[in-house]
Amino acid sequence: MANCKICLLPGDGIGPEIIAEGCKVLDAVGAKRGMTFAYTEALIGGCAIDACGTALPQETLDAANVSDAVLLAAVGGPKWDTTDPDAPRPEQGLLGIRKALGLYTNLRPVQIFSALADASTLKPEIVDGVDMMIVRELTGGLYFGKRERFYNEEGAGTNGAAGQRAYDTLEYREYEIERIARQAFEAARKRRNKVTSVDKANVLETSRMWREIVHRVHDEEYPEAELEDLLVDNAAMQLINRPADFDVVMTENMFGDILSDEAAQITGSLGMLASASLGDGVALYEPSHGSAPDIAGRGVANPLAQILSVEMMLRYSFNRGDAADDIRRAVTAVLDEGWRTGDIKDADTPADHVVGTAKMGDLVVERL
Repeated sequence: MANCKICLLPGDGIGPEIIAEGCKVLDAVGAKRGMTFAYTEALIGGCAIDACGTALPQETLDAANVSDAVLLAAVGGPKWDTTDPDAPRPEQGLLGIRKALGLYTNLRPVQIFSALADASTLKPEIVDGVDMMIVRELTGGLYFGKRERFYNEEGAGTNGAAGQRAYDTLEYREYEIERIARQAFEAARKRRNKVTSVDKANVLETSRMWREIVHRVHDEEYPEAELEDLLVDNAAMQLINRPADFDVVMTENMFGDILSDEAAQITGSLGMLASASLGDGVALYEPSHGSAPDIAGRGVANPLAQILSVEMMLRYSFNRGDAADDIRRAVTAVLDEGWRTGDIKDADTPADHVVGTAKMGDLVVERL
């Protein structure tokens, strides 16, 4: 495979540091497996706001659309935090590119590397065997519904006085739920064939429709799969109580955003979790963590989630399971040897085995 075209979106904070390590590993595994990569870098997030006045310039979308895959690092930071509804925010770049590329499915694997079991805040016997895939609907729901904030002369304030009002609209269409349900059941077929559908059907009409459609897709197309329903508040509790019981967890956009970060903490660090955003065209891959502006530029960020996002890219966009497995084995070997970045070290980690961003990337390359 020659010149696989990758659109790089380093973004903000630690983004440029960790994406460099992702490319380093990608080039190394490419040399081993006979693949070459051509990179095009573009702006997204806060850096795009500074340069272009918008979090998602048209030039970025154009570059993404002519690529074979998109590799994103992280966006955001306090510099661009605002409550002004008319001001651009870095997160608008993420939402915008997902919508523009039709990336309606987000896959977030949550797996325990045995060498990092002690890094979890949960007891070892609780996290033993954790291996789940969170399937999140990514282009519908509350994040994309109509929203408004306005001043109302009557009834918005205390005791009916004038004051501000705001609303956000949670809306789903039947086909949006059908297609994410199929993605979840297809993912389950390749795993343990169990799907947990998370909703709030005791309160929300969208969740009642969600549950009805998910059960219809199950009964008509995937009757061999095990299906259970969990209310989102109960799901949040059970992810901590019995995380190893979950296989595929499917949910709508906002619930998935929250639960996937909760599940990430089971592994001990967001710095270890990759994600893939898939649709009907160009796919996007990114770590699940943020831009960590407090450590940006210091060379201490954990690049492993970015590197594992490269693994997912090879697996899903290029159908190169061999190269993806190489990266997984290399990361596992580095961790088994006791190498750690600061976020995943513990009291027993020798000082000479605590490494920075570039060194961690080098170690993975060496194990390849």
